[in-house]
Amino acid sequence: MPMTDAQILVTGENTPEYAHPGDAGADLRASEAITLEPGDRALVATGIRIALPDGFVGLVHPRSGLAAKHGVTVLNTPGTIDAGYRGEVKVILANLGREPFSVEPGDRIAQLVVQRVERAEFIRVEQLPGSDRGEGGFGSTGHRAADETTTDQESA
Repeated sequence: MPMTDAQILVTGENTPEYAHPGDAGADLRASEAITLEPGDRALVATGIRIALPDGFVGLVHPRSGLAAKHGVTVLNTPGTIDAGYRGEVKVILANLGREPFSVEPGDRIAQLVVQRVERAEFIRVEQLPGSDRGEGGFGSTGHRAADETTTDQESA
């Protein structure tokens, strides 16, 4: 599969890189030291600026290991880097854990996923077409499956 070129200006020492062939996310590293106390959040510099081609977006995702082991995540996940943005890429880290968490320059703090963008034209209508899901919101599909299971068991 052909790769997409993204121009990058590195003001620190760390260029995003993929840990393994086939990985979707390239590691983003901190360019500064910071300590997050439990419940704190901070904007952490990466020392990079990026120029994505038109029609692409950079999405900043949490690293699963930081979340599982330390309760540290990306607060506005995914963070969005639009193709026209030229400022430094920064990551909003939040410490949801119970212990202080220290970040040192060079530490992997997030993942950058570059994807093609589909743009939509938003058309105002008086009514939306129906769907199987309808207006079922948060958790509604899980409840429906549980309700159907209960009904099936009660019928037996």
